[in-house]
Amino acid sequence: MPLYLPHFNLQNYNTLASPVCAEFFVAVKDEAELLAALKFAKEKNLPLLVLGGGSNIVLHDDFAGLVIHVQFLGKELVREDENFYYVKAAAGENWSDFVDYCLDEHFYGLENLSLIPGNVGAAPIQNIGAYSVELQDVFSELTALDVKSGLAITFTHEACQFGYRDSVFKNALLDQFIITSVTFKLTKKPNLKIHYPALQSALADENEQDITPELVSQVVCDIRRSKLPDPKQIPNVGSFFKNPVVSLEKLAELQQKYPEIVYYPVDTHQAKLAAGWLIDRAGWKGYVLEAAVHAKQALVLTNPSRLKGSAVLVLAELIKTSVTKEFGVDLEQEPRNYP
Repeated sequence: MPLYLPHFNLQNYNTLASPVCAEFFVAVKDEAELLAALKFAKEKNLPLLVLGGGSNIVLHDDFAGLVIHVQFLGKELVREDENFYYVKAAAGENWSDFVDYCLDEHFYGLENLSLIPGNVGAAPIQNIGAYSVELQDVFSELTALDVKSGLAITFTHEACQFGYRDSVFKNALLDQFIITSVTFKLTKKPNLKIHYPALQSALADENEQDITPELVSQVVCDIRRSKLPDPKQIPNVGSFFKNPVVSLEKLAELQQKYPEIVYYPVDTHQAKLAAGWLIDRAGWKGYVLEAAVHAKQALVLTNPSRLKGSAVLVLAELIKTSVTKEFGVDLEQEPRNYP
């Protein structure tokens, strides 16, 4: 039976290092323990908070409920066809370690997503992405437990309703399912995606035939380490805001005043603005309140004093207000606030 720990400090279970306490905390290692935890919460009428790597959440105050820490482990090749390997990973597997494992096994497609913090189970919820690749590009299916019924349900790509840093699990099915495993569709032959400007620049001196998925992964890791602080050293949740999507008309308007504005085409009607550039241009890079804006990447808010997440949210609101006033563009927070 799982052990339920009362008045549990969650500081070591979220990458912002917020020292908030949970009324109860339990670590679950398999489906039987997860079902027991759900029963415990139901009997005591406790709200639930499911944690994995804790890298995409702002815990702004103590939580009067049960925190379930998903520690399901395991990864395996479940099937293959002429072009693809289908690789299944348990929700508690560390994402970055899983990417390394796939590269070691010559399962390709995750190299651009190297070194993203967090665990496998949270990846589809957020539809994580980096350097022109999103999780939905390599997704096959996932299994999740229905919180109310306890039944295990399989979700197809279509059922997940993926969007930009978005999925059905952040909207219609919010808090209704707990993901237990994810299956990825990975290529047998390299299919490199290196057109993202930072990657192109870093690989400019390489001969095309020398560029491998392993090299792409290494370059991605180098870029991330050069501008993103290690949460173990400086608490953070990575990118704090989404890159806002605007109409081409709005982009043209902004370019008249800011010709150097950084953007990425989305389609024939829209463009994605670099939120980090907007925040930097508004004068926030390196700003220190109780929380701080990282000096090398304005998109990252840090919690150097290891305060409750409410300190980070105060700074985030100031930045949002400033960017809206300066550019007429609204920033949307990426990590989830809880409770």
